[in-house]
Amino acid sequence: MFSTHTIHQDGFDIVALKDDDNGAQVEIIPAHSAMLHAFRIPYKDTQLNIIDNYASLEDYRANMATYFKSAKLSPFACRIPGGVYEWEGKQYKIQKGIAPGSYIHGLLYDVAFTVEEKYADEKSARVTLRYQYNGADEGYPFPYDCVVQYSLQPSSHLEVTTTISNRSSGAIPVMDGWHPYFTTGTPIDDMELQFASEQIVEFNAQLVPTGKVLPYNRFLESSPLEGIPLDNSFLLNFDQHASTCTLRDPKKHVAITFYPDSSYPVLQIYIPPHRNSIAIENLTGAPNAFNNGMGLVSLSAGESKAFRTAISALSW
Repeated sequence: MFSTHTIHQDGFDIVALKDDDNGAQVEIIPAHSAMLHAFRIPYKDTQLNIIDNYASLEDYRANMATYFKSAKLSPFACRIPGGVYEWEGKQYKIQKGIAPGSYIHGLLYDVAFTVEEKYADEKSARVTLRYQYNGADEGYPFPYDCVVQYSLQPSSHLEVTTTISNRSSGAIPVMDGWHPYFTTGTPIDDMELQFASEQIVEFNAQLVPTGKVLPYNRFLESSPLEGIPLDNSFLLNFDQHASTCTLRDPKKHVAITFYPDSSYPVLQIYIPPHRNSIAIENLTGAPNAFNNGMGLVSLSAGESKAFRTAISALSW
């Protein structure tokens, strides 16, 4: 059986999804961008949280704008230089930024979602969260709904679905993603990574795509991460590889595997300077997609589109 619970801890109001049979538990914080706060998996005689989260509300307030841990990235992810883009012949400039001149990770990374539904039965536990964006930022004056659903299923398998619904009178540009960091407690330099990509998006010094895509196959097989800096976008190959992405801890014998569907063709990997966790981000497009069009989604008036990914974690 599965169940749902509400927890107040470290200043956060948390919705917990639990597999009562194997003890796996997922924790979500609706008030802070539908944030994935924890994914606890059975490990030996206890639980292991594979999400690098905020230790408290104070930690969140101090560091959210640096790390964006598990934030919902919408209606764009990554960077838009100067916050300026053109859509259907008109130029727009995003107003919301984390600092003067820094326009990154959209408009919803710090908003409160409302809980629409909590449900559990013998097959899964899920929570559905909604944010209704009203077009308040003059740089994105397009009302839309963002609905995020987390569904915990057997064998420590978590599905995450985001549905964007256009409430504007015309077509709107959309780029969707999210920003979880993963950890097992082992330093990233002692871990291995594998992902199904043979192409890397070329960035300039400001980490903005140049428009070129280059060959890259370093991680087609599971490879050590020791000493490797990563803050890059890779184009996934969904046809020729068994798993899309797997992070392995050979010391603790834990593997975290990712299963985005074709709606998320871009894999963004970022290792922060402390190298104690790694951001593995599913994106619909490359950074600056509003300008370069790489993976940009256009939603017609009244149209909805779902973006799906899943994470499984196991120990052996």
